[in-house]
Amino acid sequence: MAQSNRSIIHLECQSCRSSGVPGVSRYTTSKNKKTKPGRLMFKKYCRFERKHTDHKETK
Repeated sequence: MAQSNRSIIHLECQSCRSSGVPGVSRYTTSKNKKTKPGRLMFKKYCRFERKHTDHKETK
């Protein structure tokens, strides 16, 4: 069976981490490591801050 280039990653809210809000918004998605070698960043909804914020890929 062929090995897939896609891997599961986690996205974490950047403003929750810095503002000290109780709880951190996290999303799970997948990415192709060959075409996107750098870290991904998306604008996603944060339920703790009740607005769309930047979510960055974690390690």
